Amino acid sequence: MSFPFDLTRYRCASERHCVLARRGMVCSSQPLAAQAGVDILRRGGSAVDAAIAAAAALTVVEPTSNGLGGDAFALIWSGGRLYGLNSSGPAPALTDAEFLRRYYGGIPKRGWHSVNVPGIPAAWAEAHRRFGRLRFAELFASAVGYAEEGFPVAPTVARLWREEWEELYPLRNEEPFRAWAETFTLGGEPPRAGELMRLPELAGSLRSIAATGAESFYRGELAEAIDRCSREQGGWLRYEDLAAFRPEWVEPISVSYRGHAVWELPPNGHGLVVLMTLGILEGLPRLDGSPESAHRAIEAMKLAYADGKRYIAERGCMEYSVEQLLSPGYLASRRALIGERALEPMPGSPDCGGTVYFCTADGEGNMVSWIQSNYHQFGSGVVIPGTGIALHNRAGNFSLDPGSPNLIAPGKRPYHTIIPGFLTRDGRPIGPFGVMGAFMQPQGHVQAIINLLDLGMNPQEALDAPRWQWTGGRTIELESSFDPGLAAELAGRGHELARGDSITFGRGQIIWRDENGTLCGATEPRADGGIAAY
Repeated sequence: MSFPFDLTRYRCASERHCVLARRGMVCSSQPLAAQAGVDILRRGGSAVDAAIAAAAALTVVEPTSNGLGGDAFALIWSGGRLYGLNSSGPAPALTDAEFLRRYYGGIPKRGWHSVNVPGIPAAWAEAHRRFGRLRFAELFASAVGYAEEGFPVAPTVARLWREEWEELYPLRNEEPFRAWAETFTLGGEPPRAGELMRLPELAGSLRSIAATGAESFYRGELAEAIDRCSREQGGWLRYEDLAAFRPEWVEPISVSYRGHAVWELPPNGHGLVVLMTLGILEGLPRLDGSPESAHRAIEAMKLAYADGKRYIAERGCMEYSVEQLLSPGYLASRRALIGERALEPMPGSPDCGGTVYFCTADGEGNMVSWIQSNYHQFGSGVVIPGTGIALHNRAGNFSLDPGSPNLIAPGKRPYHTIIPGFLTRDGRPIGPFGVMGAFMQPQGHVQAIINLLDLGMNPQEALDAPRWQWTGGRTIELESSFDPGLAAELAGRGHELARGDSITFGRGQIIWRDENGTLCGATEPRADGGIAAY
């Protein structure tokens, strides 16, 4: 067998099987977006072309998680190497931390003062510039069609839409939120599952981005509309902030785990937390699904997360480097703290030693791990009138603590939660993976990798398996399907257990390529996920 796992087995409740194909594959939280990507592959597009088509479609069919006003990150395998793209936007030049302290007492979740420069359209254009094959404008046909002609709202999206409606619709008479109610409701109500939703103004913005290579969003008509609305409604975002923005190509970072290299992007994202956790676990016996193994994985995650929350920020502002935090001596010092009882994790010192995720692959070996986000569902709640552009609220990830490396400041990018992952072995690409869901994301990455590389699960089993989620202190939330016996053992070790709603435990996708080029895809039962392949 070319795959190192049993494709016929399903040990988890969903009883889904992996999807197999040779020529191309797109795994997404929305089947319509997956199909949009595969349509591009059939027309001769690359895996990056397919990713852009799926990404554009997702801004339409899952606007509760991402949109034109959000951020994006990607890991792209092409030509025998892995590339990293960071398209997270900075705080506007007018950002004033003291104003936020005086006026709000914190960074608001909603409204203009939670808005950074958006990065998603620039990510599409930059990835296409380097790796695209078809004309940029060709990649938007499905997205424009869904927005203009309408799409049936998927069940999970309908649920998230109603939750946002309950929070945002009561604010409809306040200027920043009026356009949201006009754009994203049907006669004042959220769309129900199966109901047809049209977003014609968003279709117009997508056409503009397609025709100009995203220039209109940063240095043209859409930028002018964003600037005008921000000025009228008291925001800080300006045309000049948009015009100055460029995505950044970065070198991915990795650790070795069970004979594989696990890759993430460097800060300002928190993929480093994944690598620190796996680096701690790599020095322990292989995990086997026992209570002891589950306890160790949770403790390693808590220790890495405590460090991440304390130290991760814009790279130039970090107190310690990635190399210091991943150094064998430091990881060993953190590993030594894992005992028989649950810890209250605290950050260490290396001086001593909250989205949509999807992935694509083509028949030529190119593969893409892509993630983009509004942060909190519809983000800031601010929609630019006449455009359908919902702006994210990623500034909420900054700190107002003057001593924090993540202190909000003009032109600075915040600690970021969205992270794409990638696996290789002996320099050969295995494939992209990711689990979306704010601060669950590193925890979802780690559990998926453990399931794949320690427990020998196939990709679908690895996503289906019940998850735990550390929420602070000794508290661990468990999915309802989590083994009661295992839960009792964890409680006996001092973990304070609670039950959580499955939708909060992440929603992911995986593509695994074998040595012969066969693609094996998996997607989440916690989302409306779908796989398109040929």
